[in-house]
Amino acid sequence: MPLAGYMAAQGKLSLLGIILAGMAGSVLGALPLYYMGRKLGEDRLKEFADKHGRWLTLSRKDIERAKGWFDRHGGAAMFFCRLIPGVRSLISIPAGIARMKILPFLAYTAAGTGIWAALLAYLGYFLGTEYTQVAEYLDPISWIVLGAVGVLYFVRVIEHKGQKSEERTTT
Repeated sequence: MPLAGYMAAQGKLSLLGIILAGMAGSVLGALPLYYMGRKLGEDRLKEFADKHGRWLTLSRKDIERAKGWFDRHGGAAMFFCRLIPGVRSLISIPAGIARMKILPFLAYTAAGTGIWAALLAYLGYFLGTEYTQVAEYLDPISWIVLGAVGVLYFVRVIEHKGQKSEERTTT
């Protein structure tokens, strides 16, 4: 989105078109996860987490917590989670599990992703000629963040193995 915003600043693309396309893509991308949560349901997703969750760093408790949090916050959760990288896609699953009606789901998703797309596009638009200079500074930071995510994933996989061992001994 920032690169597209930069191209809009150069007159090569329409800023409004970029924002609308980003919003439409995000809404369409949210639908498969929503329907997955809706069709599979909480019990089947928990069974899946029990079997394969270690590699997805997902546990039965994670599903229960996400569902409980979504039940408490509903539409507000949909809207605000669309503004948080990493969570913005996954919030569709508890919405599907909770059987949120499709029209409110689409409305909250469109509003949240519209703001996110606009923010990123405007960032690229206003960076203008400084875009390449900013990219030079962000590239090393991106590698550090990627490395941190890799380490966190590894730690989470190991912790999940310990959780599964504890669950077996208590049952």
